[in-house]
Amino acid sequence: MSEPAFEIPDYLPEDLPQFGPGQIVRHCRYGYRGLIIDFDMRCLADESWYENNQTQPDREQPWYHVLVDGSSTVTYSAEENLVPEEFDQGPIEHPLLEALFEAQGDDGYRRNDRPWPGWR
Repeated sequence: MSEPAFEIPDYLPEDLPQFGPGQIVRHCRYGYRGLIIDFDMRCLADESWYENNQTQPDREQPWYHVLVDGSSTVTYSAEENLVPEEFDQGPIEHPLLEALFEAQGDDGYRRNDRPWPGWR
């Protein structure tokens, strides 16, 4: 995992998430390309969901809500399973994209301030 390009203030946790909303990623195991919507500092899924997860990555790491490109799926993925994806692979295609993001720039998508329906 790479170090952030800025100094971390003392009041923030040492293990900051590697990705943020608007970043495009690829899942290492399943190969899908996706767009980060949001993250949790640890897995917040209930025990039943976690036990049914085939890989069961460590819960004590950032977990990301990801729009899966080319589908209507939203996944919940552990940081250890994601890598940054190049932006030159084309735009993300997902039915929630326009509801959550304003525009695509050179470094990813810019999140709008509208809440995701049913989200937190």
